[in-house]
Amino acid sequence: MQHKKFDYLVIGSGLAGLYAAHYASRFGKVAILTKSKLDVSNSYYAQGGIAAVTDPEDFPQYHLEDTLTAGRGLCDSIPVEILVNEGPERIQDLIDLGMQFDKENGKLSLGLEGGHHRRRILHAGGDSTGKEMTLFLIDKVLHNNKIEIFENQLVFELLVENKVCAGAKSYNVTNNTNLLIEAKHTILASGGASAIYQRTTNPHTTVGDGIHLAYKAGVAIADMEFIQFHPSSFYCKEGYTFLISEAVRGEGAYLLNSKGERFMLAIHPLAELAPRDIVARSIFNQMKQSASTHVILSLKHLDEQKIKNRFPSINKNCEASGVDMSQEIPIAPAAHYMVGGIKTGINGETNISRLYACGEVASTGVMGANRLASNSLLECLVFGKRAIDHAKATSTSTDSFPFQQSKMHLNAKLEQLFLNHSNKIAMEMNLKAGIVRSNKELSEVLTFLEAIENTFPFETNEYYSVRLQNLIKVCSLLCTAALARQESRGGHYREDFPKERSIFHTHSIQQINKTIHFTPVD
Repeated sequence: MQHKKFDYLVIGSGLAGLYAAHYASRFGKVAILTKSKLDVSNSYYAQGGIAAVTDPEDFPQYHLEDTLTAGRGLCDSIPVEILVNEGPERIQDLIDLGMQFDKENGKLSLGLEGGHHRRRILHAGGDSTGKEMTLFLIDKVLHNNKIEIFENQLVFELLVENKVCAGAKSYNVTNNTNLLIEAKHTILASGGASAIYQRTTNPHTTVGDGIHLAYKAGVAIADMEFIQFHPSSFYCKEGYTFLISEAVRGEGAYLLNSKGERFMLAIHPLAELAPRDIVARSIFNQMKQSASTHVILSLKHLDEQKIKNRFPSINKNCEASGVDMSQEIPIAPAAHYMVGGIKTGINGETNISRLYACGEVASTGVMGANRLASNSLLECLVFGKRAIDHAKATSTSTDSFPFQQSKMHLNAKLEQLFLNHSNKIAMEMNLKAGIVRSNKELSEVLTFLEAIENTFPFETNEYYSVRLQNLIKVCSLLCTAALARQESRGGHYREDFPKERSIFHTHSIQQINKTIHFTPVD
């Protein structure tokens, strides 16, 4: 097993991880561990943009109000205040570094998205904001001699002793090597978990590994029941999908049901720009009523050239799929964003000393029950920086822990069985723990997961065994939290409890060897 030492270990290479690593390099040596390649992350695929107050006629208070409204009463006020007030500073930091956001007549071009009452969404490359920001920071990271990058690393254990984290162990499946990284501070930025669903906008690697890593180490996990389903994901019979940014609706596209009717007008004052959970559930209901597989996003009434120029990536993907974007696009909801995650304080700190979390894997209290569009990239920057600032100011012992040299191995005979089970789990989650849930169906998923757990020939520290254990635990945490929350709120809808209930004006908390419980919203 290779053994290396760093000041900062960053697990994940999305925007949160890249930004934290770049900033941390000012204060010490940094390692980045990433599960795949450096450019495979949810951030890379984020089209919509990044929300921040940059218009003199807009104010952080307005951004705060929109965030709280979308969060359905479960946002914690202090982290939201931090997000909207420090967000513009982080945007300026990036611009000062050389990041180019789209401009119109010499000024930042600002878009509108669901849940926002002002144009405050910055874009880069039209509909490639996440990609442009990620590539910009990848370039910075690659040319920084204080940062070392380790790709294709499955992190299988956090090094935790007496509630103190001192690094992590990982396994590179491509060359069958084990790596132990000792670090003064560890930052989990491993992304979300929406690829546990069959229909998702996420890369296939996004299955919540960081959640299980933290859970095993004794970290508190919050609000796992809240998964945001993006209303508009491309639909085709073959199952291939890609994201149709909410910004398309922000430019005026209509949602039509199988009868050609604009159904959102009767459902919400903001119509197509209602919060995502409402739009996704409304589409789901339209599909259910008409027994159809999708609805239509109509752009016929909009300027064809303007739309194609504004959304070059979406237009390219539509053309490749035989669809004219300027006319009608078939869409259906898909799992998109994990709202809950590793519970942190306002500096990304967890209940384990020297262990931090930021980005989608974290539950900072900003998102509440439903993320406001384009707040996620901003959260990566704001809390990524705060985590490093807090770590830098925290004194650390130089004593080494007595690390166990347990290694991971691969048993190729388990690969097909693992793939079969993971595909079945994704289908089960889609059918029974998706947009609309019930006690009966959630219980069936837990029974299904338990049956797999009891029959799979698990091996200690074996690659496919660890991956399946991660998948089962993340799905179990989600379903357990969804069962416990006997109400409907934000990204969690129970058909057997269709209304919000004041007793659930709380966060769900899950920790290893403890019963799920609820804590008050701040």
